[in-house]
Amino acid sequence: MSKVNKGKGTKEQPWLLKTPSGTSEFEAYRDETSVPAVLVVQVGKTQLKYDLRCLVDLHSMLKRHGDWIELGSADEQKPAKEGTVEAWGRSPKNPVGGWYGLKKGLRGRFAMYVPPVMEALGTAEVEHNPKGNRMRAT
Repeated sequence: MSKVNKGKGTKEQPWLLKTPSGTSEFEAYRDETSVPAVLVVQVGKTQLKYDLRCLVDLHSMLKRHGDWIELGSADEQKPAKEGTVEAWGRSPKNPVGGWYGLKKGLRGRFAMYVPPVMEALGTAEVEHNPKGNRMRAT
């Protein structure tokens, strides 16, 4: 497997990405055969799944927002800071009416793993600081 940041986003050639802070690497790919279609994130032996429509929905929200928005990544068991990407990714007011994360117990960290995928797709710009990162639509 090559060390290229942008794979093809398939199971055979996943994107090889880093978290916004740059501290962890992970793989991600689309699984459009699943119902619903999912974004699969593999972090070591842990696999997280997010509803694939999150990529389009988050981009639309960012476009409407029009400026930088804090990521605010948090585990499922911890509350998300209001006004962050993480809070939006679990809000009853988002297009899916709640969590984009699909695996109970592993539904959080939306703002840790989805923004780098969007950056690889060219639909968002993401900051890469040790803490307090933000993103915006491109």
